[in-house]
Parts: sequence; structure tokens; C-alpha cells
Amino acid sequence: MTEDEFDAFYATAFPRLTGQLYAFTGDHGEAQDVVQEAFVRAWDRRQQFLADSAPEAWIRTVAMRLAVSRWRRAKRWLELVRRTPPPASTPGPGPEYTLLVAALRELPEAQRMAIVLHHLCDLSVEQVASETGAPVGTVKARLSRGRAELAKRLAEDEADVPVRKESGRVR
Repeated sequence: MTEDEFDAFYATAFPRLTGQLYAFTGDHGEAQDVVQEAFVRAWDRRQQFLADSAPEAWIRTVAMRLAVSRWRRAKRWLELVRRTPPPASTPGPGPEYTLLVAALRELPEAQRMAIVLHHLCDLSVEQVASETGAPVGTVKARLSRGRAELAKRLAEDEADVPVRKESGRVR
């Protein structure tokens, strides 16, 4: 089948096949998608296509199989989603996290930035210096002062935080 013959076949058969698949699927967009995919597959074998006695039947069969396959995939996905419901609730941050964030907020911005980049982002002192534009010695001083201030603030707040045992009870 030449390209012109295939184009003519497509122009006449596509609307008819889309209507048939629409009746089968109940979704016009889905019908267009599967018929289009069937035509793409037919294009790949267009040299043998003329030898087939009923090319429109071949495309209809392929399109129907594609529609059924998509329907089965969607059904399996829906079953999977129904079997694994989302968690009832997501626990909030623990008191330790809240205290750390509060203590970090009280630090000067330069110290806070150095501590976050070095300890939380896992950057080396040299990388922190490069990122902040400060000399390495300044970054080391900011880290030292910031850690000391954090330790002091966290020690003050630690007395106010209830401690959890392994059983999950608060003492």
C-alpha cells in the first residue's frame, strides 16, 4: 500500500472506526486514541497491509484490544489504590525538631546559614565559604559560635521537653 493509498484509507476509515470504538468504550477521546494507535501500528506494516483481505477489520481488532488493555490496566490500578488507602494522618514534627528550629531562628543569620549549610546540607567548610562568599576562617568562627549558642539554648529548653521512653509514654 502506498502512502497515498494509506492516507485515503485513513481518511475514510478513521471516522467510522472511531464511531464504532466510541460505542464500545463509551468515551470519545479514548476511542480516538486507540484508533489512532491502531493506525500507527498499521503504518509500520503498510507494505503487507494490502495483502490483508480486510484492513479495516484488522485496525478495528487492534483498536478494541488496545481499549480492553487500557481498561484492564485502569481497573488494576483502581484496585491497587483501593487496597492501599492513604495513611489516616501524618504525625507532626517531634518536640526535639521544634526546639531545634526555634533555637536556629534565634541565631544571627550568618551563623544560622553556616550551620544549616554545613550540618544539614552536608557541605564542607570550604563549600560553605564559597557559597556564602565568606573566608574559610570566618565560616569556622560562625560555626563555632553558632554551635555554642545552639548548645546553650537547647540545654535551657531541654528541661522543659517531656522525655519519651521506648514504650512511647511520656515521663
